[in-house]
Amino acid sequence: MRIARQVLGSGLALVALLSVSAAPVQAQGKVKYKHYAVTSDKAMTVTRTVLVERGYNVVRVERVGATQIVYYRLGKGKWKQGKEKGPIQRLVIRTVRDRVVFEDAAPDVLVDIDVKLKL
Repeated sequence: MRIARQVLGSGLALVALLSVSAAPVQAQGKVKYKHYAVTSDKAMTVTRTVLVERGYNVVRVERVGATQIVYYRLGKGKWKQGKEKGPIQRLVIRTVRDRVVFEDAAPDVLVDIDVKLKL
């Protein structure tokens, strides 16, 4: 009976230790999206401007309800010794309540969008 209590007690202690130690790890996770209090038209204009300034070509923009999906790629001359265009990437602009949320954006592009939207 004493062994069973020790096993049960150590098992509960282990579970408690793992749950406490896992909490700070989740809190330190990086946020994969940013949100702004601007209109979706302003967000789309700034996104298109930033992509063109960085040498990307906007391939297409799909609108699905309040969400816009921007497909873009590096232009000719910027990818693999200038012989072809880069792979297609995407950026999602969602409207949540009164905020615009950017998802699936490359970090360097998101930094430039962030700077332009805060001006």
